[in-house]
Order: sequence, then structure tokens, then C-alpha cells
Amino acid sequence: MDTTSKLRMLFSINPYSHTTIALYEEDSSASINDKVRVAYHFEFERKEATTNFSKLALLLRNDIENLARIITDEMGKPIIQSRAEIEKCAVLCEYYAAHSTEFLEDEIIESDASMSFVRKAPFGVWLAIMPWNFPFWQVFRCAIPAIAAGNRVILKHASNVTGCALAIEALFVKAGFQTPVFQVIKISSSLLAEVISNPMIGGLSLTGSEAAGRSASSIAAANLKPQILELGGSNAFIVMEDADIEYAASQAVIGRFQNTGQSCIAAKRILVHESVYAQFLSIFKEKVLKLVSGNPLSEYVYIGPLAKEEMATEIHRQVNESLKMGAIVECGGRMKEAFYEPTILTNVTTEMPCMREEIFGPVVPVVSFSEIQEAIDISNSTSFGLGVSLFTQNIENAMGLVDRFHEGAVFINSIVKSDPRLPFGGVKNSGYGRELSKEGLLAFTQSKTVYLQ
Repeated sequence: MDTTSKLRMLFSINPYSHTTIALYEEDSSASINDKVRVAYHFEFERKEATTNFSKLALLLRNDIENLARIITDEMGKPIIQSRAEIEKCAVLCEYYAAHSTEFLEDEIIESDASMSFVRKAPFGVWLAIMPWNFPFWQVFRCAIPAIAAGNRVILKHASNVTGCALAIEALFVKAGFQTPVFQVIKISSSLLAEVISNPMIGGLSLTGSEAAGRSASSIAAANLKPQILELGGSNAFIVMEDADIEYAASQAVIGRFQNTGQSCIAAKRILVHESVYAQFLSIFKEKVLKLVSGNPLSEYVYIGPLAKEEMATEIHRQVNESLKMGAIVECGGRMKEAFYEPTILTNVTTEMPCMREEIFGPVVPVVSFSEIQEAIDISNSTSFGLGVSLFTQNIENAMGLVDRFHEGAVFINSIVKSDPRLPFGGVKNSGYGRELSKEGLLAFTQSKTVYLQ
């Protein structure tokens, strides 16, 4: 890396108050190389990790108010949802504390050898490039299974949530992990190519935009490094004619508007059977109009500011272009600084930005369909394939439709969500590889064949 490059400052700015929380000096090239080198030469016992995961869960819960406040201050998540994010991280730690040893056991395989088996070995140093929208969960979802597998993790977090990154780093130390196991590097994205190319980096996980994924993965591929990519999504939320409409509408509100709509797995396109379309839209709209926007530190607020004002500006562009093409605003549609009103659009077509592009905020089109194949075609028409929700009381029929969706996950009568017990990831432009569950843990390992004659 170029040691003569001028250091820059990373800004943490509260999107609600617009005040600067902190300034962080970017790490020097020498500092980054030192952190990677120390991690590369450091080894630890996997058993140690499982014990410390339980301590980490306890630390998260004991300091939940302070940690949640850091999330809310840095990226505007409503405080109740920030607390839920911290709790989910604690559950994840407990899951791998209980199961990682079992998942990593040698696999005995019968062959012509006296004994032969497969051992799961770590890659060494794993680079995690993580986004701001779930600043604790996204990191833990990668780091905990990676460390359980015996890897050391270098975190490059989004610049606007550097406070979250440093708080996580401190938690790992308090839980008993030695410093080389989990380290934060404070750099802008412009320096990532050199870090990814570092021969001591063994693999890469990136959660972020499609553009970021393409850029980072091309560098990793050129250096023959394994990758796990979790990129964008444009999940369809399908309501069949026999669905429980009240329940489906309630789930749609959560699925689209939690975290102010800033989620890759959000319900970004709602498709409703024509026979129940009017009923669903009426109930859904009523619920959306009741959502409270405002200070994210308030216990009553469900919609906070977007993480940055320019994100609201981009959403406003997507909405306005859709309106010019004939879309109708049922509610919302207005922007004020970093806030965007919860917005429902109707009379939309698949060519409009609200259907064609990923909208990363509190805006959702509601479309009618006449036959399930029409809904499946609309669902599959996007370049993304993260997940789909299907609401119906005919479970047998729903199970028969699973393979017709080009998605990484199909959720029946539920919003798409991540769970430590289930593998998580997408297909098509939503990325590749899996995190969570046993499959997600093994993704951070390489198989080593042992043959004894």
C-alpha cells in the first residue's frame, strides 16, 4: 500500500440532528498492514471462541441501551428497532456457542484407506466489508461464524457508522478475545482494492450494493480468493385470494417499513390478487398512515430519518420519475431533509423505477394480478433474487410453487427475515454464498482431506 498517501477524516453525523458525532482519522497504510500481519500470524483454539461467544451475548444484553443508542445516533434507526438488533446479535452468539463444535466435527468417510476423513480448516484472515443499515447485525452475522471456524476477522465498516465498528471491537476484547481475532480498519472505500489484494487476506465477505459487490469481487477473484456476497434485493410480497388480508397487511407494514425501509430483504413490491386488491389496499393504507415519523430516540417513532439526506433525494427521484410515467401516490410522496414519508404507489408498471430499481427507503408499489403465474413472472422479472413472501391459506399449493421462484428464500405467510438457524443468501444479482446456520459456518472453512493407509 502507498505509505505516502494523505490521511483523511471519516465523519459520523447524526442524520436526525445533523450534528457531527465524531471525526475519525483514517488508518495509515502501515497501520492497516500491521493489523493484517498480526492477525495472519495469530492462531487460537476454536473452543476458546465458543466460551467467549456466551460472554459476548451477556455483554450485549447488559449494555443494550448504550449500544442501541450508538446505532440510532449514527444511522437514524428508531431506538426500539436498535434494541431488537442488539438482542438478535446476542441470540446469534448463543446459537454458535451451542452448535459450532458439533458443526465442525471431522466427517468420517469410508474409502480404501484404513481411515479417511474431512477436517474443516479456517482460511486465516477474513475481510468483512459491511454496510450501515444494520451496523451490528451484519457484522455479527459474518464475524461470529467466521471466528467460530478459526478465522481472524478484519472489519472495514461503512464510514458513517465507525462508532458502531469501534464499539463492536471493544465488545470482543471485553468478552475475552485477544486483539488479533477481531480488528477494525478505518478507511474509505477507495483504499479497499489494496486491502483485498493483500496476500495475507484469505477471503472476503461483503454486504452492500450490487456495484460494491461487483467491484470487490472482481478484485478478490483476480487474486483467487473465496467470497461471500450479500447484495441488493427487490423482494416481492404476494397476497393470494385466500390469504388472511388483515394479517397480510400487518406483515406488509413490517416487511416494508421497518428500519425505515432500508433493508435488502424488505418487501419492495407488493403483488395482490385482483379479487382482494381493493380490500388489501384499504387496510394497508390505513395502517401505513398510522406510522409515526420523527425523532428516532422516541419510543413511539417507527419511521426515522434515512441514514443520509442524499438517500432521500435519490428516493424522491425514483418516485417522481414513476409519477411522470403514470404512477399514483396513495399516501406520502414528500421529502424533508433526510426524512421521506411512508409512501404507497399504485397504477404502476414494471418499467417504472419503483418496480425496476431497488428503492432503499419507505416507498412501495402495490400491484394487482389475476393468475398466480402472472405474480410469479413479475416476482422473477427483477435481476435480484434474495427472497419472496407468499401469503395464502392453501399451504399445499404454496409448497408446490416454491421451485418456481428464482430466489434464495421463500417465506410462506411471513416476511423474509434472517435467522441464525437457517442459511441466508441470494441468487442472481443478490449475490452468492450463504451465511448463518451450519451451512453459513462451513462457508468460512476449507475442506482438508486426511487419508491414512
